[in-house]
Amino acid sequence: MTSQEVRLCGLLLREHFGDVVEKVGTHLLKSGAQNLRTIIHETGISLDLVKKSLCVLVQHGACVFSPGRKGRGSPTEYVASCDRILRILRYPRYIYTAKTLYGDTGELIIEELLQRGHMTLSNTVKTVADRLTQNMEEGHSMDYSEVSSAFSKLVETHFLQRCPPPAGPTPESFPDCYKMPHVTLVGRGKRQLSTEDGEEQRNAKKARLAIETHGDEGIYWQVNLERFHLHFRDQTIISAVANKLDQTSSEIVRTMLRMSEVTTSPAATCTKPLSANEIFRSLPSGYNIPRPILDQYLTLLVDDPMEFVGKAGESGGGMFVVNLDRALANLARATLESVVQERFGSRSARIFRLLLRKRHLEQKQVEDFAMIPAKEAKEMLYTLLSQNLVQLQEIPKTADFAPSRTFYLYTVNQLPTARMLLQNCYKTVANLIERRLFESKESKRLLEKSQRIEAILASLQASGAEPEQLTEVEEMITAPEKQQLDALRLHINKLDSAENQVDETIFLLESYINSTKPS
Repeated sequence: MTSQEVRLCGLLLREHFGDVVEKVGTHLLKSGAQNLRTIIHETGISLDLVKKSLCVLVQHGACVFSPGRKGRGSPTEYVASCDRILRILRYPRYIYTAKTLYGDTGELIIEELLQRGHMTLSNTVKTVADRLTQNMEEGHSMDYSEVSSAFSKLVETHFLQRCPPPAGPTPESFPDCYKMPHVTLVGRGKRQLSTEDGEEQRNAKKARLAIETHGDEGIYWQVNLERFHLHFRDQTIISAVANKLDQTSSEIVRTMLRMSEVTTSPAATCTKPLSANEIFRSLPSGYNIPRPILDQYLTLLVDDPMEFVGKAGESGGGMFVVNLDRALANLARATLESVVQERFGSRSARIFRLLLRKRHLEQKQVEDFAMIPAKEAKEMLYTLLSQNLVQLQEIPKTADFAPSRTFYLYTVNQLPTARMLLQNCYKTVANLIERRLFESKESKRLLEKSQRIEAILASLQASGAEPEQLTEVEEMITAPEKQQLDALRLHINKLDSAENQVDETIFLLESYINSTKPS
């Protein structure tokens, strides 16, 4: 774990859970496994606040606890998970994906579970139904059965999973991981009332919830982030094929990935082999591709230097696989090339690409192959060397390492370079978050005033106020303030957008680095 990762984790914890949780979380990240007494002593935070902070971290899967290392009877120890905290950065992407695949209901289910860490099926269904009803026209409401159906679809496709028993197995090795409980849920979503009656209704509802049983007490569900990551990986490969070749090629790869979704394990280097006949039968009905054309497309994909698709045999018209790890390696390579081009120009990118392909070259060879004058090539190589994007390897002819009798070879090590770029991405995201928090803090008074006015307008509209009253309230914000507010929102939206774009690069580099680890 690097200092950049700890810094980013601290910012994410502060933004989502507050300063106290951030202090406890970053302390655990820096110190490793610690018991409750040590955490209190070293952070100087009160027992009550440390307990609450640990509860929040455990609830969201950002911290795990286990019996002490000194044996039976020793105090329980807590360990923070850096990887899990960094996933908070990807929450908007998880929610947007759920909306794309399963509509508003799927979006709200994922949002609620991410916000609360884990919940029971019945509580999730009721909360989501109430939220959907709130946004419907008067007289309409959301049936619990519709929300329950969307929940079961998310479980079927493994986007949701049961939480394993405490200190038990991992979710995947837990046998009932994707088993839906028998729940008796009948009813419709209810609107929130802002009056005193509404407060009484909410208190009555809390009391009723404490008594009501639905048959799923103690069975908690969480979002399966790894399943989302597999979906993102597949979408990245499909998008890359579309950009490199064309839409039809990407649709063929999409079909292959969809067919092998269930049979391919998450750690597999490639999908299970599929015959050309199976692929032809499974293509979407909108794509009326004749069989000979499909064979041509498959040959084109196999011959492409990006190696998205490989050939695994000749039976059934040819057996084909999607090379998941090779695709990720080639996409990571393209990302590195793109970074060099953006930072140092097209000629430096040419040298970098040349070293990636030829592996080891002397300076004279680089000049000749890249067709760049000696002086410029030397400057570019030394710039790339100073940024650790290129490495220099010395191969002596004799044991005395005399410079005149030594070969100096330039090379690019893709994996360490990807790791370095990943750390730069973590640093960039942390800087973006800090800038966004600073911008919001600078204009805190104006933002609070705007929120108060929006709340007043909402309550007036709900009570059927006159247009004159609404205009009067709107005019409480002056024209210069409105201009300042618009500029601030535009700036914050740009920073948010930049965070999401950098996270896409982080995801690709993390996937590539993880694919190189021995399973």
